[in-house]
Amino acid sequence: MGEWDLLGRLLDKVQSHSTVLGKVWLTVLFVFRILVLQTAADKVWGDEQSDFVCNTQQPGCENVCYDLAFPISHVRFWFLQIIAIATPKLLYLGHVLHVIHIEKKEKEKMKKQAELDAQACLFLRTYKVPKYIKSSGKISIRGRLLRSYTFHLLAKILLEVVFIAGQYFLFGFTLDSRYVCQRHPCPHKVDCFLSRPTEKSVIIWFMLVAAVVSLALSLVELFYLCVKATKECMARRQDYTVTPVTPPVSGRKAFKISDEMIQNCINLELEQHKEQRGGKRITGGANEVPSIISPDSKSKGEVRI
Repeated sequence: MGEWDLLGRLLDKVQSHSTVLGKVWLTVLFVFRILVLQTAADKVWGDEQSDFVCNTQQPGCENVCYDLAFPISHVRFWFLQIIAIATPKLLYLGHVLHVIHIEKKEKEKMKKQAELDAQACLFLRTYKVPKYIKSSGKISIRGRLLRSYTFHLLAKILLEVVFIAGQYFLFGFTLDSRYVCQRHPCPHKVDCFLSRPTEKSVIIWFMLVAAVVSLALSLVELFYLCVKATKECMARRQDYTVTPVTPPVSGRKAFKISDEMIQNCINLELEQHKEQRGGKRITGGANEVPSIISPDSKSKGEVRI
């Protein structure tokens, strides 16, 4: 129980950084797989080996027949399956936390540099506006995070397919009440009998359907991300396309804020430049200032040109 609680807390953090379909996938994982595995499957398979009876007195024959019939327990197989498909999600969570940490450090650095007057302008010219953390604090899945999210979806899809195929080749999707075994040291074919095969078959099919639903949700989410990325790419191309008929687009809000901050720094530099010159005439070709009011002429009411 403690292990599942730890995994549940970690996956709960991922839920706030996932799409709507990703949240539905996590619900299916918690309710229809982990919860059923804890409450029902573990109890049904509690007598799996003790009630596996073979009609032979040959020492060791019953053990080798059980090993042949169940190379790995269904419950342990499903445990391994859930941990494997949750691993890409946890790796994605680690990447998200890394990106959040970097952007928070950059924001703090920007605030410190902005307090250094003229030095801030040089910093803002090279500073990249944060693009992953929204003003609401949520994560925007784009850029590196979009690629990371796509890779983790592909890994989940591949693992789901591998485990579904592995379950089919190891056990099949149903259990018969009688299992015929022929293996050393059994002297001949031995009939072995399973306990509660029908109830176990129902749970096997339930877990199989849950795995197929999870696989379908991952495929739909991957298609959704591809469509979303394509639309955003088309929108960016339209934003940066300028024609004689259509005026240039002002850009996104983040870049607008950055331009305003840079303009403020430029104005600050001009003010400092005027104070250093002390009202003298500035020569510089095309950048020549046509007229400046001299501090000495304020008292006399004169204007120097």
